[in-house]
Amino acid sequence: MATAKKSNGFTSPLESRSGPPMIGALLRMPVDAVHRRMFERLHERGFTDLDPAHLVVFQWPGPDDTRPSELAARLQISKQALNYLLGQLEQLGYLERRPDPHDQRGKRIVVTDRGRAAIRVIRDAVHEIEKAWAEQLAPERFAELKTLLLELNDLTLPSRRP
Repeated sequence: MATAKKSNGFTSPLESRSGPPMIGALLRMPVDAVHRRMFERLHERGFTDLDPAHLVVFQWPGPDDTRPSELAARLQISKQALNYLLGQLEQLGYLERRPDPHDQRGKRIVVTDRGRAAIRVIRDAVHEIEKAWAEQLAPERFAELKTLLLELNDLTLPSRRP
């Protein structure tokens, strides 16, 4: 006799007792998939010393030629937290902090050859997942999704917030 499959009462795997996911979760879940792919590719290519926390420093548009204080503000993390990450990445050979040629009191972040190589792997992983999603969703729909996300990001810029 077959056992009856117990239903959880939800019609979609994206539903729970709390109801369907809200926009934050809908944006986060694909980002989590992108991060997983990045780490798979980084580890496959020998960049096994990077931790998930390091990815924040390399997120678009990247840290190159940026002052640490500017990067901390852009990433919305404390200067202390960023300096901790920068110290780790510097020790691992992904970047350097050099004197700012325009302000001898300040520093600028310079991505090393090793850092640029890791960034290429990250970008390739993102292109790979974008290609897969475009095939799964249909190229036109994926292009529309990217257009809508660009518009949404433009609306959420600090200068555009009410």
